[in-house]
Amino acid sequence: MLKYEIFINPKVLKNLDNDIWEDEPVPAVLKIGKEKHTVHLAYRGNVIRKKKKKSYDIIFQKPYLVNGAHEIHLNAEYSDISLCRNKLSLDFFDSLGVISPHSKHVLLYINGYCKGIYLEIESFDQYMLKKRKLPPGPIIYATNYHANFSLLTPKSKLKSSLDQGYTIKNGSEKDLARLEEFIAKINTLNNAEFEEEIPKYLDIDQYVNWLTGVVCTQNFDGFIHNYALYHNSESNLYEISPWDYDGTWGRDLHGRKLSHDFVPITGYNTLTNRLLNIPQFREKYLNKLLSTLENLLTVNTMEPIISTLFNQLNPYIGLDPYLTINEQTLEKEKTYIIRFIQKRNSYLKEKMMSLI
Repeated sequence: MLKYEIFINPKVLKNLDNDIWEDEPVPAVLKIGKEKHTVHLAYRGNVIRKKKKKSYDIIFQKPYLVNGAHEIHLNAEYSDISLCRNKLSLDFFDSLGVISPHSKHVLLYINGYCKGIYLEIESFDQYMLKKRKLPPGPIIYATNYHANFSLLTPKSKLKSSLDQGYTIKNGSEKDLARLEEFIAKINTLNNAEFEEEIPKYLDIDQYVNWLTGVVCTQNFDGFIHNYALYHNSESNLYEISPWDYDGTWGRDLHGRKLSHDFVPITGYNTLTNRLLNIPQFREKYLNKLLSTLENLLTVNTMEPIISTLFNQLNPYIGLDPYLTINEQTLEKEKTYIIRFIQKRNSYLKEKMMSLI
């Protein structure tokens, strides 16, 4: 496992600890192997900031790009007993043909003290698009639960603005205006108009791939949060991608167990509901889901992947000062995830009949 070392002025670090909600990045140095990089560092996330083991944003300054990236995320994965759910999910989406951030586990040190195992995740930004040789385009993050493609909030109150829940990562205010137009059409077109117009705004096949991933991994937040919208400048269509998927594979974001049937096969955001109400779009989803249940979301496919990840972590768990798990704990969690896959697969196959 690669070793990452952060060096930061102790006074600056103390100030960060005294104000966990400070978003302004502070100067630091990141050493990876023999290479040293001048960076800016900030805490990231919401719930995780209250935990002892925190997550970080790293923004490269000198050099400005490292391996094609200007920014990376170091996720603590504190509430995930397996430390693997995020990576397992993002790689699963990649297998489905969804643009997904790449990730890898690293061992993090700060000022010489081991902070444990972290998951380095690509930032979904314009630099990642360039690195993947994808067309440039605006990127908008769904940063809270109002990003449900609806005119109403999750509490059924009328939104003051249709861009509620969204934050521009790369782009301008006109890109939010385009998104508002898209959301308005989702909610106001009749079925015939919707079937004709929405493919002019949304890459339907790509959305179906993403929907399959959310449903299979059972990310309760994934339908109205934890995603990025990328407006492909070549196709002129929106594409959707996942991020922060630690609350998956049978547990929620706090690490609590979730039944294999907690999230319905139809999901629960407005866009998904409208798409599945159109026979041709519903058929696309069923075909993709069946193929996934037969080939990807199976024990035969997933068990070797999970075992490899767990085996890579085993030698290092004793170095993480925040972990109370051991090799036996990890083995039990691996069994739990495998059983979830079995049950989720059977549940989704059974529920497919209701959509035919």
